[in-house]
Parts: sequence; structure tokens; C-alpha cells
Amino acid sequence: MSKIVDYRKLLGVTKTTELKELKSIYRNLMKELHPDKLVDFEEDQKLEAEAKSKAVIEAYHFLVSIAPETIAAALPQYTETISASTIVDFSYEKQTLQLNFQDGSSYEYLEVPKTLYVKLINSDTPGRFCRRHIYHEFVYRRVSKAMEA
Repeated sequence: MSKIVDYRKLLGVTKTTELKELKSIYRNLMKELHPDKLVDFEEDQKLEAEAKSKAVIEAYHFLVSIAPETIAAALPQYTETISASTIVDFSYEKQTLQLNFQDGSSYEYLEVPKTLYVKLINSDTPGRFCRRHIYHEFVYRRVSKAMEA
């Protein structure tokens, strides 16, 4: 899980870091890296700090989206989506499988092996295949919400 590991290293957190602690670490890093604090720095140093702050922001949002607390809070909606809504489309890039559902929601499943994706492509019933091999086997995160009725 190189993306997850890289983001954890960037923020200096572990797998067991709670959401509250992650938020505190993120805020402290942003206090140091915020571009408004770098008034006396040269332009190239400002650009470097801005790039690092963007990376920290991305890492924080990603780690929040896969945190156990976030997953637990969204579990009822996730369960409803995977059981009641059919898969409309799916894509695969760099071991990340994205499933788009009929209700408008999309989820990313991380570190899905290419061989499993090939089996999904060749499956006659993608929904059934995902119920057996994807939904509860891989770390996932919601990338778009379902449309409100």
C-alpha cells in the first residue's frame, strides 16, 4: 500500500493514529508550512513550501477518508449502496479500482491486484463478483456521494 504508506510517512503518523490526533498533527504542520508565514523567504523557497503544503493537505484528506472512524460513520450508506445499487461503470489505474454505482456514488478500492481486475472484466456478473472478492477485502474510500432524491 505504497500510497497510504507514503502519506503516513509525510505526516509522521502510524496505522493506529486516531482521527483526532491526525487532525492535530495536520494543523501543526500547516501552521509551519502555510505560505502566508513565509514572508521573508525567497520565491523558490515559497514555491517549495507551497508544494509541500499541498502534499500535506492531500495526504491529510486521503488518510481521513480511509480512517476507521470515517469508514464506520459511512458504513450504513456504503452497505446500502453496495447491496441496492448496481455497478454502472468501473475503471482501474495503478492498483486502484474505482466503481461507479447507479445511485451516483463512487468508491475507490486500493491495492487491487491486476489479476483480480482482469477477472472482474471477464465476469458475467460484476456485482456478484465484487460482493465476493472486492467489497469487504480491500481498503476503500468514497470519492463521490450518491445523488439526493
